[in-house]
Amino acid sequence: MRKGFTRALALLAAPALASAQQNPAPPTAPPPRAAASQLPSARVPIEEAIRLALQHNHALQAARTTILQNQALETTANLRPNPVLSWDAQFLPIFQPSKFDANYIDNQAQFDLGLGYTFESGRKRQHRLQAAKDVTAASRSTVADNERQLVFNVTQQFVAALLAQSTIDFTQQDLDSFQKTVDISETRYKAGDMSEGDLLKIKLQMLQFQNDVLAAKLAKAQALASLRQFLGYESAPDNYDVEGELDYQVVRGGLDDLKALALRTRPDLQAAQQNVTAAKSAELLAEANGKRDLGASFNYSHVAATNTGAFFFNIQLPIFDRNQGEIARTRFVITQNQELASETAQQVLTDVVDAYSALRTSEQIVQLYQGGYVDQAKKSRDISEYAYKRGAASLLDYLDSERTYRANQLAYRQALATYMTALEQMRQAVGTRTLP
Repeated sequence: MRKGFTRALALLAAPALASAQQNPAPPTAPPPRAAASQLPSARVPIEEAIRLALQHNHALQAARTTILQNQALETTANLRPNPVLSWDAQFLPIFQPSKFDANYIDNQAQFDLGLGYTFESGRKRQHRLQAAKDVTAASRSTVADNERQLVFNVTQQFVAALLAQSTIDFTQQDLDSFQKTVDISETRYKAGDMSEGDLLKIKLQMLQFQNDVLAAKLAKAQALASLRQFLGYESAPDNYDVEGELDYQVVRGGLDDLKALALRTRPDLQAAQQNVTAAKSAELLAEANGKRDLGASFNYSHVAATNTGAFFFNIQLPIFDRNQGEIARTRFVITQNQELASETAQQVLTDVVDAYSALRTSEQIVQLYQGGYVDQAKKSRDISEYAYKRGAASLLDYLDSERTYRANQLAYRQALATYMTALEQMRQAVGTRTLP
């Protein structure tokens, strides 16, 4: 169809060709994302993606079991010692069975039955329970920090998918628009208004547009695959898609406010501080373990036709072992965790400063593009295209403006994606998605 159309145009008179050149077809509107029948069965917005990841991510689910494990250890720590039941039978005539009668058993054999219990001193059980609870609290904060890291990974891949989709939309639109230029150039070549070399340059330029579309589709497929892994592979269908657009949201909070917020909400800092508390509880437990427990028992005995009872008590004399080594170790652990907590606090502040600097720099770049560079590049391309199609501009000028426009649009989309990623990094740095 196209060859017949161009052949017919080549046979037209020169005035008709000139009229066609002076009234080019208007540029087509951007193609729709997809027909309704081709839409993915599941379109996931960013908040829904975060929810799915927090519910279905297997690595996070595995980390959450540490909380349950520590809660089970709380049960163990709160248990009291078991009582001890003992019994024995002595002086039985095993090797002289003829003497084995009721009279012998009652008068000469001995039977004992005892019940013993260890009374813990120093409130060991309470200290064990408190130490276990403090470890559980620290594990909860550690899991919360895993959630923080997961949310950032999800949003990072989500933004990558949005960038890829935006690039697909732009490059496909650009390809369709440039295809019209190729069609017009073929017509001009057949009419003798263009050299074969110029036509080949235009056709070779098509390769770049086609590569852009294919590269963007590959980038989106990879981003969706990585995102699906974070969401839980079974929680999203094979043909799912992300829902949203590249967007610029202003953050008005100052650096000092963000630092203060991070020090209050960062779960890794809370975990580090709770580790200090757990270490202090471990020291109290070690000191309690240095105290000796009292063992008490009551024994019933039947011997020589007489029933008797006896009480027994025992306790270690803490002359050598007073658990002094473990007490000293736990004190060093307290110092260690205090230093780690201070280091974590400094890391939190560093993360906030880095994220804030990246956010403001990305914001300035986006504002530069929105301040006129995007419109100027498009206007320059439109002018060059209009002039070229009417023979008032050279092919090189037109191709150069087309490349500049393409690079500008791709860079603008990348700047938006970088800003959105920097915003998510800022949220990760302060430990909450709600920024001041």
